[in-house]
Amino acid sequence: MTDRRKQMTALDPDDRLLTYDQAADVLNTTPRFPRRLVEERRIRFVKVGRFVRIPESALHEFIAAGLVEPVTLRGRNTRRAA
Repeated sequence: MTDRRKQMTALDPDDRLLTYDQAADVLNTTPRFPRRLVEERRIRFVKVGRFVRIPESALHEFIAAGLVEPVTLRGRNTRRAA
């Protein structure tokens, strides 16, 4: 097995491959945003001939990576005077 094959990640056969329009629907954005993510290599994608498809799991990973957890304050004085 070549080094390149070892570096390739396996794609789950049950993972849906989405078009830019479908990915935009999942992200609730315009199709330009998923295109930009692919262009900037900020998200995984698959080339199928001349077509670009985005695995649904890649979108979920992208969303999870941007998740910001809320900060909870402990103690009596949760509000401070300015």
